[in-house]
Amino acid sequence: MKTSNFNFRSTVFNWAHNLVKSTGKTFAVCLSKAWAVYRLRQRMKTETVKISFEKADGTLRIAYATLKEVGAFIKGTGMPNYKTVPYYDTEAQGFRSFKIENLISIF
Repeated sequence: MKTSNFNFRSTVFNWAHNLVKSTGKTFAVCLSKAWAVYRLRQRMKTETVKISFEKADGTLRIAYATLKEVGAFIKGTGMPNYKTVPYYDTEAQGFRSFKIENLISIF
């Protein structure tokens, strides 16, 4: 088994497991959302993606997210966080994040 295949699958399953703990939904539902987040992150590495999610105060947020060519701006420990998705907001010109369970749609 290749190490790279193991890493992305374990990441997806960690997201799904954390979603089960935080939302109480079935593992199948959480796994499907985790795969959607994985595909979103892969798309953000190559292009700007329009996403919508629910903010902490309950309002709807539409953002243009990317991870393309922002490596020079990244600061921090590099430790994975399985509860949030970080992204670079092209409108606000800064890094933002949202909880995985709050993702509504990817355009």
